[in-house]
Amino acid sequence: MAQSYELEGTVKVIEDTQTFASGFSKREFVVEVEDGKFPQSIKFECVKEKASLIDHFSVGDPVKVYFDIRGNEYKGRYYVNLNAWKLERPGEGGDGGSPRKGRPAQDGHFDDSSPTLSEPPGGYGRESDDDIPF
Repeated sequence: MAQSYELEGTVKVIEDTQTFASGFSKREFVVEVEDGKFPQSIKFECVKEKASLIDHFSVGDPVKVYFDIRGNEYKGRYYVNLNAWKLERPGEGGDGGSPRKGRPAQDGHFDDSSPTLSEPPGGYGRESDDDIPF
């Protein structure tokens, strides 16, 4: 059973979606986390239908990332990916945060039409069948 993690920081980089010949797509982004004198830049990826999760954020926005650690071996080399499956703004979670969902529009009002971010396929802490070799 996979274990889920969460991390809060600031969006530092948002990459374009990559689509491969097989039809597989992914999108990478970087979150900066304060760690004493030396902030850490942590790279995450969203795969398949989750690639659009980062669309609701901009560089500089605070973010809370829920993710799984995925690791595999391919031709004698080992790879580790931080697979993000849910993103939210800190304080908007179900733990007593702000009841308003969505992203503030440019006029300062909330856009409640943005989709609610959901749990990973198969539920929390369950592996899905979308494993890739690298």
